[in-house]
Amino acid sequence: QVQVTESGGGLVQPGGSLRLSCVVSGTSADITAVRWYRQAPGKEREFIAVLTASGRVTYEESLKTRFTISGDVAKTVSLQMNNLEPEDTGVYSCRAQVGVNYYWGQGTQVTVSS
Repeated sequence: QVQVTESGGGLVQPGGSLRLSCVVSGTSADITAVRWYRQAPGKEREFIAVLTASGRVTYEESLKTRFTISGDVAKTVSLQMNNLEPEDTGVYSCRAQVGVNYYWGQGTQVTVSS
């Protein structure tokens, strides 16, 4: 059974940084891509970035100056977040594409507050 596990969330002050991790396990099939999303309170889920198995990276344009996705889809995919703002508060989740199927993790809470 495929499991997607996020970690690294927490409370951080405005201007601070956090590094989130996403691990996909329980599959021997090829992991094609891992995407990071976030959902702020009262808002719709928002795409942040994607890392493909070939190493291609795509970002939501408004976040690319502060957020960096990296890693290996078969091991760990990280999301480095810098210069965080209160508006970045929300649940951060990753979604793994395994073959033609998609799997979500439970998410990790990020709270940016002084």
